[in-house]
Amino acid sequence: MVGRRKRYALADTAQQLVGGFLLAGPFVVTEEVWVLANNMTRWHALVTVAIVFGIGYGALYKADDDRDPDREAEVAGIPLRFLSLMLVAFGSVTILAIAFSAPSTFLVGADGILADPDPSTLVVAEATAKAISVGAIFSVVGAATADSVF
Repeated sequence: MVGRRKRYALADTAQQLVGGFLLAGPFVVTEEVWVLANNMTRWHALVTVAIVFGIGYGALYKADDDRDPDREAEVAGIPLRFLSLMLVAFGSVTILAIAFSAPSTFLVGADGILADPDPSTLVVAEATAKAISVGAIFSVVGAATADSVF
């Protein structure tokens, strides 16, 4: 198979979705994650995003000798499998956070983590993005594992 591109199928994304949602769920509904995220700076969030990308790439292409990113289908020079993995890692956490109403549950209101009981949309969005970056660490592990195992 040297020199041939590996076909990427919708089933690959489905496997990633199962693993990504499975591991992301418990972290989206944990108050400690939202407290941690609220106390993170933008720098911390960027480092966390870089960690997600590093784990994803390493799990797909460094931990599995059968995969070669140069032989896979690409979009703008980036392996489609890796793009799918990143979309699943961040997307699954985002979907779960919205579905469970986590930002308004943990951040807003009299019992909310944010100091202001009526914070701006931008403040809530930033804290939510930070929480998503934390949850994505666990989601990418699940998604990449499911992709590699199945």
